[in-house]
Amino acid sequence: MTERIVLAYSGGLDTSVAIGWIGEATGAEVIAVAVDVGQGGESLETIRQRALGCGAVEAYVADASDEFANEYCVPTLKANALYQGHYPLVSAISRPVIVKHLVKAAREFGATTVAHGCTGKGNDQVRFEVGIQTLGPDLKCIAPVRDLALTRDKAIAFAEEKGLPIETTKKNPYSIDQNVWGRAVETGYLEDIWNAPTKDIYDYTAAPEFPPAPDEVTISFEAGVPVAIDGVKVTPLQAIKELNRRAGAQGVGRIDVVEDRLVGIKSREIYEAPGAMALITAHKHLEDITIEREQARFKATVGQRWAELVYDGQWFSPLKRSLDAFIEDTQRYVTGDIRMVLHGGQAIVNGRRSDTSLYDFDLATYDTGDTFDQSMARGFIELWGMSAKVASGRDIRVAGK
Repeated sequence: MTERIVLAYSGGLDTSVAIGWIGEATGAEVIAVAVDVGQGGESLETIRQRALGCGAVEAYVADASDEFANEYCVPTLKANALYQGHYPLVSAISRPVIVKHLVKAAREFGATTVAHGCTGKGNDQVRFEVGIQTLGPDLKCIAPVRDLALTRDKAIAFAEEKGLPIETTKKNPYSIDQNVWGRAVETGYLEDIWNAPTKDIYDYTAAPEFPPAPDEVTISFEAGVPVAIDGVKVTPLQAIKELNRRAGAQGVGRIDVVEDRLVGIKSREIYEAPGAMALITAHKHLEDITIEREQARFKATVGQRWAELVYDGQWFSPLKRSLDAFIEDTQRYVTGDIRMVLHGGQAIVNGRRSDTSLYDFDLATYDTGDTFDQSMARGFIELWGMSAKVASGRDIRVAGK
């Protein structure tokens, strides 16, 4: 029986050429697997037909947009996950769901190897291969660009020689990855980190310098999950799409950062994540009134570690699973409404309400009716500073000797 290899297929030049390139290099049959994670663009059927036209013996397509929103974007939202305080893990959280469907296809079609289109310099090779090792430990992994010397110039020449049904003449200087949670742009002109991004880089967001009128939106959450926008019930996928549209129109969610890649290099990245950043902002403000202080402080640490694990390709790791359990427990009372104004590149919260809020007006007010007993403050301060006071006394005593 001829060996079969499952290929993570995007429909672009490199993965289209990889179908025949892998076949010639290994003698194996190639099954192309395309996964819809809300990236937009061409239909799955168009992509499927292109894969078959490029020589795939099978083309498996999966509409995973709701699955991606529910099982990957929502946990990221609950964690308020921003890698290095900036990046909402746009690409990092899409890889595990793609891996899941790659392994499923390998089982279904009897493949022994899974292939992906990553280079040897990026994070995604790690995310794909660690995920595949975890979900399909018996499967082998190859990367045509990294392992079979498939460069872009070779890809173009191969496509023209074979008459493949793909466009090979367009010269896009950037590497772009996108899904419903956001869009990532790198390489080309951006590799000089003094260069400002040009207008052509952006697609999900309008320029914030000349915004339309302010857009006020109310986002409702139940146990940390967005369930309504302006009183209209939505699924998580619908919430993200609606805020991509509305926050994107205001230029919200543009991120320009030099980040630390897992492979040890620093890389300049441009991200657009209007829906993600608006939702994370709203969610964090709702947590501010519904999560107890010490729990909230610890959750911030957990969220940072969660983001690092996911960025580093450890979605399926035991530690990440344990952190998920903690984060999920913190969401028990994160229910309520957040009102925010989207305008000029900013998402600014100006109202919050919750039946499970820990905010007590009578304790917080400075007006008549205040129920806070201020006479307790003096003793509290004395005890709170006792340890530092004793240590300071010791320092003075020792220094005087």
